[in-house]
Amino acid sequence: MPSGYPSENPEVARRRFCQTLRLKNDPASIEKYKFWHRPENRWPEIPQGIREVGILDMEIYIHNDLLFMIIETGPDFDWDAAFSKLASLPRQAEWEDFMAQFQMAEPGAASSQKWQLMERMFKL
Repeated sequence: MPSGYPSENPEVARRRFCQTLRLKNDPASIEKYKFWHRPENRWPEIPQGIREVGILDMEIYIHNDLLFMIIETGPDFDWDAAFSKLASLPRQAEWEDFMAQFQMAEPGAASSQKWQLMERMFKL
């Protein structure tokens, strides 16, 4: 079970998780992936579900076909329980299946099977 890393905001106790995922190396497909992640295009159930399971903030960065995600949670966040619940919420599985067309992942793979958790190796 991932443990996450404490966030350095002294006013709010948080944990941070970092993950990567590869997209299919096709510029047109990558642009479509970006399109579906813009606030005006993403399905409203997706951010609602993310917040419902206790994720306080999420950012995704892209470099070529590599995605880097930062997730911030409260200090007592249970990764496995949260993502199990998220997978059962409305439209989440449908979203994962839809996103799979752009990702280097097996069809039907859950989010936790696609995204690779990173290990922190340096902190200043």
